[in-house]
Amino acid sequence: MAAPVSAASATGRTSHLLHRRDEIELEPALPDHSRGLTRAVLVGEATGSVHTGLILVELEDGYVDTHVHSFESSFFVLEGEPVLYLDGRGIRLRPNACGAVPVGMPHAWRSDGRARWIEMASPRPRPPQQPPDTFFLGAAPEDPPAELDLRDPRNRHLFLLADDDMDVAGLSRGMPSSEPKVSASMATAALLYSGITVKMLVDKRLDAQLHTMFMVGYQPGAQALPHDHPFEESYYMLEGEVDVVADGTRYALHPGDVFWTAVGCVHAFYETKGGTVQWLETSAPGPPDRHSYRFERDWDSLGSA
Repeated sequence: MAAPVSAASATGRTSHLLHRRDEIELEPALPDHSRGLTRAVLVGEATGSVHTGLILVELEDGYVDTHVHSFESSFFVLEGEPVLYLDGRGIRLRPNACGAVPVGMPHAWRSDGRARWIEMASPRPRPPQQPPDTFFLGAAPEDPPAELDLRDPRNRHLFLLADDDMDVAGLSRGMPSSEPKVSASMATAALLYSGITVKMLVDKRLDAQLHTMFMVGYQPGAQALPHDHPFEESYYMLEGEVDVVADGTRYALHPGDVFWTAVGCVHAFYETKGGTVQWLETSAPGPPDRHSYRFERDWDSLGSA
């Protein structure tokens, strides 16, 4: 995989990085414990991350053996219908399915055909010179999987993003009780502000304690002014084009591109083409209850004091 575009902060640490879609290359992984598995490590120890391990995974006509991690992970399915064996149950997933894999929970994967997903780990996986953080327990199960049913409380770690979950106008109307999704509550809510829609996917509701994963949508002309966070963020572009400015450098992001910002990186997003935009975003560690954003404009008035 080609080296990402990156920039260092005044401290010499990596401030942010960019992977272009065409430069991302999948490589065989876990040869002793899988078949048909390839992946690309997008963000991790080698790219300067402390809290974020972001991986693009592909599994074709294969499996990943049962294992546990000493870190927390989550996933978002991009293509195909992989089967996740989680905590003793096999569930067939489909695109836009997502979920949390808590620390120490046994899980395995299978796929007939090709499946692709984004996988997030927090804290980021350890490099080879450190003690291991992944432990294999046995072969992947072969039990027939069930279909994903969000109303089944046994699927408490899983979620499926429906097309209308980002439709604020639709969310303002009543939902029939027959709707094949989790019962209407704050769990089905989306946040809307200044032309930006945020739909939480993975957080404490799914028993994720160390990070969050959510979907972001921009309407034409939407913008997030310069700010930073006390946590790292990653962004996997899905639709449209958006400009990001990170520590003074501007980039145009397109579908399949990956961006990452370190703690303290001042960044902003601007939709300038008159279209809609959507990306998958993660935060690690999970945001605090207060002061998760520091907007530059809110402090500018004190600059001359």
